[in-house]
Amino acid sequence: MTFKTKESRLLLILGTFFVANAILSEFIGVKIFSVEGTLGIRHFDINLLGVPNLSFNMSAGVLTWPLIFIMTDIINEYFGVRQVRFLSILTSILIAYAFIVVGAAMQLRPSDFWVQQKVGGASLNMNVAFAGIFGQGMWIIVGSIVAFLVGQIADVLIFHKIKKVTGDKALWLRATGSTLVSQCIDSFVVIFIAFYLNPQYNWSWQMVAAIGLVNYTYKFIVAILMTPILYVVHGIIDRYLGKDLAQRMIDMAGRN
Repeated sequence: MTFKTKESRLLLILGTFFVANAILSEFIGVKIFSVEGTLGIRHFDINLLGVPNLSFNMSAGVLTWPLIFIMTDIINEYFGVRQVRFLSILTSILIAYAFIVVGAAMQLRPSDFWVQQKVGGASLNMNVAFAGIFGQGMWIIVGSIVAFLVGQIADVLIFHKIKKVTGDKALWLRATGSTLVSQCIDSFVVIFIAFYLNPQYNWSWQMVAAIGLVNYTYKFIVAILMTPILYVVHGIIDRYLGKDLAQRMIDMAGRN
């Protein structure tokens, strides 16, 4: 099969970028970073729902999640619900496959010369480091996949609900509005499954709610800040497709 038409090439580019960012997010997400520390400001030390000393400690996966939701809205705008649903299911399968392959790699016996290495002047057990970085618990894996699927379904449905009311106007409203709701769902679902249902952690619902609210606050702000980028991407695609073809695709997507 060749991708000769502008529509097919566009879907290929958007789809591969969507999948790549989703898988990247899962694997870089094992790193927890301090937003305040990265920005060089003091920690906020928030007290919320009886949980003290909360600050914006986020998974590094948040670097790519905003891009994923932009891709979701763009694909939804030009190709419709079915394509987003298909890509979301495919991506979930590929994420699960990636974790299976990584799990198999962790079981391989390491070469003796590779185990002890010096990195940045420190002596590290590379096999332990590999397992620590790539080895995520089953609860976290299941939580992230379920949260991704539920969030994507919510994003698609809300996007089209708003579009039925606004028509082709107010792209910011349907795109950002759907992202804000889906990010909220994603924030709480993954924490609930990975840390509340997981007997290893035994988190209280207050802990889940407090950390979920802090995480969502960060995602809310980022989603708003990303809105101009959505318009930039939309404009680039319109110029690539041409005004007439772009409008025909948008109209057809709205009927799918």
